[in-house]
Amino acid sequence: MYNLVLLAARPPEWTHEQFITWWRGDHAELTYRLPGLRSWRHTDIDAALEPRSEGWDGISVLGFDSPEDLRKALASPEWAAAVAQVGDMKGRRIAVLGHEAEMFSA
Repeated sequence: MYNLVLLAARPPEWTHEQFITWWRGDHAELTYRLPGLRSWRHTDIDAALEPRSEGWDGISVLGFDSPEDLRKALASPEWAAAVAQVGDMKGRRIAVLGHEAEMFSA
């Protein structure tokens, strides 16, 4: 699996609950349509382990079969629509790409 991992923080004028509702609602409707999307996991962050990790609201892990499939998704009209919906909402994000390795499964 090749993943796009997004760590995001809400716009300053939104509550955490508003942001998660939007991300899992209106924004999710666009995300589901990404071509080649194989999986999507979302974490609603409710606590930071330590002070340097504070200030984030959620993590999304979008899975694709290959880097090429992810590149196609990022070049798609569906991705453009998702980016346009975010617009200038003034939240923060970190976006990284990489290969997944399952390290443990019970």
